[in-house]
Amino acid sequence: MIDMTDRRIINALQGGFPVCEHPFAEAAKSLGLDEEELLERITKLRETGVLTRFGPMYNAEAMGGAFCLCAMAVPQARIDAVVDQVNAHAEVAHNYERAHELNVWFVLGSDDPGRIDAVIDEIEDETGLKVYAFPKEHEFFIGLKVDA
Repeated sequence: MIDMTDRRIINALQGGFPVCEHPFAEAAKSLGLDEEELLERITKLRETGVLTRFGPMYNAEAMGGAFCLCAMAVPQARIDAVVDQVNAHAEVAHNYERAHELNVWFVLGSDDPGRIDAVIDEIEDETGLKVYAFPKEHEFFIGLKVDA
């Protein structure tokens, strides 16, 4: 269960984070907290699974890298094992299960565009399953923010 302070933290930090020498102190100050409390609360939110990720989003393509959305049709009995194999690759940004024939989806990101195809090949070799790649053709910025 999260309290109103946790909600304020989640809502405030989705829209930006200070870029300065002491960003957590600056963020805490804007929330009326001290740095230690903010860090403790973010840690707790991560540990309890309220937040699955806390960190920057980088535009790999702007830095010379690449992203690719991928999907697999994984037999239900193998979901956990295959997800573990997929997640073992540093290039996997995140993944999720869907109720569809293509039931495991994940995003590959790399600073080397050539690594995308290589990782797909590695995952196919390791799992014995086909990876369907859906490279980005056009980018749309939506600006997703979820109120807590």
